Amino acid sequence: MTPQVVLEIIDQARRKEARSGTFLRQLHEKAAALPSAVTIEGYQPATCLFQFVVEYIEMAPRLIECVEACAREAGKADLFEPFVNAAIRYFTQPSALLVRYDGLDGLLIRAYLCHRLMEEMYENNRCTRASELVDIEATRANLLAHQLIGEPFANELDDSVTITLLQIAGTPDYYELNLDPFVEQVNNAAWDWMRHYWENLLVRNHIRFSLGSRLF
Repeated sequence: MTPQVVLEIIDQARRKEARSGTFLRQLHEKAAALPSAVTIEGYQPATCLFQFVVEYIEMAPRLIECVEACAREAGKADLFEPFVNAAIRYFTQPSALLVRYDGLDGLLIRAYLCHRLMEEMYENNRCTRASELVDIEATRANLLAHQLIGEPFANELDDSVTITLLQIAGTPDYYELNLDPFVEQVNNAAWDWMRHYWENLLVRNHIRFSLGSRLF
C-alpha cells in the first residue's frame, strides 16, 4: 500500500459526501458547539470547518509521503518504515472500531490518528524534538480535529496512538538515536511547502484560536 492508495480512498469519500451532504450537516451542529477558544470568522462556519477537514484529511497522505521521502534520502528508511506503514494502515486496514465510520467523518478520524502518530514520533526522539519540526499551527489543527471528533472518543484515539508508538519506539534507545540526517532532509525545500501549508491551514479557512485560551 502507498500514499496514493490513501488519496484514492479520500476521493471516494468526497464523491459520496457530494451526493449525500451528511458530513456537512453534522458540522452545522458542531460549529455551534465549539469552545470559546475557537472563532470562525467566515460567514458560513460549517462550510469553513468542512474545508478545514477536507484539507486536514488530504494532508495525511502527503505527510506520509514526505516523511517517507526524507527518511529515504537520509538513509533511515528502515527506521521510519514502521511509522509510515502504521499511518497508511489507518486508512487501508482500519480497526473494527473504525469500520462503521466510512465517510468524511471516518476519514477525519483516520487522518487524526495519522497526524497524531507523526506528532508523537517527532516528540519521542531528541533530534526531531529539538528541531521543532511540528509547527504550532499543526498542533492547533490537531486540537481542532480532536474537538470535531468529540470526547471521549478522541481521547480513546489518543490512547491508541500511544500504544502504537510504544510498540514501534517505546525504548530509551529510540529517543537517543541520531536522527540529524533526517532533520537535515526535513529542513530542505521538500518540507518547506508542507510547513507553509500547516501555517496557513487555519487562517485560510477563517478559523482563529484566541490567545491565552484553551480548548480543554
